[in-house]
Amino acid sequence: MTMSFTRTEPAAWSAREHAREVGLRDLADAELLALVLGTAGAERQAVALLEQLGGIDAMARAGFGELAERRGIGPARGMRLAAAFELGRRVAVGRASLPWLPDSRAVHEWARPRFDALDHEELWVLALDGQHRVRAARRVAAGGLHGLQVSVRDPLRFALREGASAFVVVHNHPSGDPTPSIEDLHFTEQLRAAADVVGTPLLDHVIVAGNRHRSMLDDGMLNQTA
Repeated sequence: MTMSFTRTEPAAWSAREHAREVGLRDLADAELLALVLGTAGAERQAVALLEQLGGIDAMARAGFGELAERRGIGPARGMRLAAAFELGRRVAVGRASLPWLPDSRAVHEWARPRFDALDHEELWVLALDGQHRVRAARRVAAGGLHGLQVSVRDPLRFALREGASAFVVVHNHPSGDPTPSIEDLHFTEQLRAAADVVGTPLLDHVIVAGNRHRSMLDDGMLNQTA
């Protein structure tokens, strides 16, 4: 038993030794992944997993179920990996929390960390104060691969509950094309009209697709009255 441990451990330990020498920031993706896996032979396994899944970004999108099914991972390591990716997402989200959002580009910068690893659509509402700073933000709808179902009441209710002076809605297109669909346009017009009635204006609807975005306000698709 002792000999077996000594023979297989160095493959897992080399990433640890490298981390001690140069720090975690300078490690390759496979080395960081090996540290999370924490098993003998983890570096070879990490390289194979990254090749199978198409890189670290694809692995972050895989989710617990797919990771757990991979040979050599299983439920325990799959949960460990999924938790590590979720921690990374939360750090990215935390850094971007409660910003000033003067325009659609700022909305895109706020939203992208939340959407980058998703393969489904989500709709978020940003409740703003009078200086366009975020009072609160919440996901009000999440859908499948081909869209989401949401009522205009959902974002409006949240904006009113948070005492927003105005609000913005933002959602993602996992397809990579931020062009608004007919359904997007119809929903936005209904939401704008309802928001005007209650006196809490919808300032913009921004669609995020990776490093691209479209703003219905910038494109003249939102007849803003505020």
